[in-house]
Amino acid sequence: MPTADVLIYTRTAGYRHESIPDGAAALTELARDLGRTAEVTEDPGALTPGRLAGCAVVVLLSTTGTVLTPEGRAAFEAYLRGGGALLAVHAAANAEPDWPFYGELLGTRFDGHPEVQPGAVLVDAHDHPATAPLPDRWEWTDEWYNFTSDPRGNGGSGVRVLARADETTYLGGTHGADHPLVWCREVDRGRVLFTALGHAPETYRDPVFRAHLSGALTWLTA
Repeated sequence: MPTADVLIYTRTAGYRHESIPDGAAALTELARDLGRTAEVTEDPGALTPGRLAGCAVVVLLSTTGTVLTPEGRAAFEAYLRGGGALLAVHAAANAEPDWPFYGELLGTRFDGHPEVQPGAVLVDAHDHPATAPLPDRWEWTDEWYNFTSDPRGNGGSGVRVLARADETTYLGGTHGADHPLVWCREVDRGRVLFTALGHAPETYRDPVFRAHLSGALTWLTA
């Protein structure tokens, strides 16, 4: 099987975002701009030890529900622990609901959202490639995700929050003054970055959001 540096996985077993084709196209272009090849697939059989060995990063693009086989889960966990990288985008927080490792990997799970509306993103880490291109306060329209818990857990998860939602700028937030939206962490020798943003198709044509994704890929493939 041919390999690509960036494997963009788009399988859904629940709600399917109409932005997935736009996101896959954008990520393919951004990977190419970074000198990487990319492949888009919905085939759970693609996540094998041999295939993943050729990947610099796996992208879970708005995946929902149970999208991996038991064999795929085992291969994916070994890949990450062994030095692989994961970019989880938007509804990827709602994937693999009965797989404890994945929940621990992200540090939390999706817990609903209000209607799409304008709001503001507060950037905490301008020294990180994923958020360096963003202004301190980024006016943005999205599906503002709530989560079941703080991804930082009890302080031992190693999660670094890069950007938060300003809940005073929209209706329906449930976390208060500290509402993580973008975060990263390391797991054994691997790297993980999650962004809750990316609901609408036009999002993936926005130059600032594209710079956000490009920076995430840059950090994950460093």
